[in-house]
Amino acid sequence: MNAKVLVVDDETDLELLIKQKFRRQIREKQYEFVFAHDGHEALSLLDQQPDIDLVLTDLNMPGMDGLTLLLRLHESNPMMKAVIVSAYGDMDNIRTAMNRGAFDFLTKPVNFDDLEVTMQKTLAHIAQLRQTLQAIKENNILRMYVDESVLTFMSRSEFETSLSASETVLATVMFIDICGFTAIAERESADRVVKLVNRYFDVMVKEILAQNGHVDKFMGDAVMAVFRGEYHFDRALEAAIGVRTQIGLLEDNLPGQPGYHPQVAIGINTGEMVSGNIGSTTLKRLDYTVIGDAVNTAQRLQSVAKPGQIVISETAQQTIAESFTCERIGEVSLKNKTAPVMVYNVVG
Repeated sequence: MNAKVLVVDDETDLELLIKQKFRRQIREKQYEFVFAHDGHEALSLLDQQPDIDLVLTDLNMPGMDGLTLLLRLHESNPMMKAVIVSAYGDMDNIRTAMNRGAFDFLTKPVNFDDLEVTMQKTLAHIAQLRQTLQAIKENNILRMYVDESVLTFMSRSEFETSLSASETVLATVMFIDICGFTAIAERESADRVVKLVNRYFDVMVKEILAQNGHVDKFMGDAVMAVFRGEYHFDRALEAAIGVRTQIGLLEDNLPGQPGYHPQVAIGINTGEMVSGNIGSTTLKRLDYTVIGDAVNTAQRLQSVAKPGQIVISETAQQTIAESFTCERIGEVSLKNKTAPVMVYNVVG
């Protein structure tokens, strides 16, 4: 990691403490810190040094305060993420900061171990956003929005051929559903629901990407992921176990449910499927995805999974029996399947 961090605080003591506490990381070029004493100076530095990755800012400062700085950051650079580091840790300040785009909120006196963990988490989120934007620039815009402005940059016949191209692939598909989230969505505010589901999705995505999987789409409170290449089934199972474990470690205090721990129900299937651009040329929107019976079966396996279960078919279980511990659930009826299917839960 080589990250450039802008610290905005009128207290010079914080500058000295950061240089002292992070001296090893600074020496090893893991972090480079630059400092400003109010929002005006911070915006000037951001203009001069566009390679700044992250902003740490106080709230109460002379000149331009931290809350105003958050608004200006959002207007000038929506990709820039800011973490509040302030002694004013009351709920009103926290909510106002979050509503103005703060990624996280830490209170003074600063716990520097917590600060570094928060910086790493935020920088990882920023890196993921940048990768996503790059992928959109390179792939998804061409696949989703097909109009004359795009076609002027390439041969029409070549582009249309690439859009219509399809292939049969051997891959693994995983569907992850957040259990009971519909009931939560009915009780919580819209803002709270979006923050919760995005937080859970972020945990899932990290585990999927760690196993070289591809997030195909988000569907309400569910995720569809595809794994291709060598050991695609094993990698999908590793990702599923990681998702189940990491989601289980989360805790939220909800009205009537203090200490709420989310759970997921997962269905996985492997086999041949068709890969290609699926959608409507009339709407000029196409999604590069996979379809077929193997995909449908994965979704139906998820529909019978209970909270905490990773459900696979008996046929699939036999191929990984030596590598993963599974417990038999029993026979279940799946939609559009004439005979019951024996299914297993992947324990670990």
